[in-house]
Amino acid sequence: MITAEWYAGDGDLTDIHMIRRAVFIKEQGVSEAEEMDGTDMEAIHLLVREDGAPVATGRIIVTDDKFYIGRVAVLKEHRGKKYGDFMMRLLIRKAYGMGGTTQHLHAQIQARGFYENLGFKAVSDEYMEADIPHVDMERCGDIGGTCKI
Repeated sequence: MITAEWYAGDGDLTDIHMIRRAVFIKEQGVSEAEEMDGTDMEAIHLLVREDGAPVATGRIIVTDDKFYIGRVAVLKEHRGKKYGDFMMRLLIRKAYGMGGTTQHLHAQIQARGFYENLGFKAVSDEYMEADIPHVDMERCGDIGGTCKI
């Protein structure tokens, strides 16, 4: 059974941090300091489980009235099962429901197509973040529709 759980930043983030450490720190070589950036307390986190086991996570942070989706990660052994798509749809819907009619993210270049399939459009030139090429992306509207940015 697939379940999705929402956590406030002051909740138990153990499973969320386990996924992020596995994906970002161990797989991608991001430093612990960059990954655990001190903003988790301000975020709303999503944790996806398969038969009770944590498999994917992401978060929403509101900064200067902008809704940022980030730290989107799926454990390597669970990729290709559409958990990323499922999770992003929930994150978009949540951000929109909170008043985030436009959603923002910093996409790794290798994941750009994934986000474009969800309606995101690049709005910046390529840049380096945590020694990984990124691009800023935005989308507008709820998951079922879009609006002009």
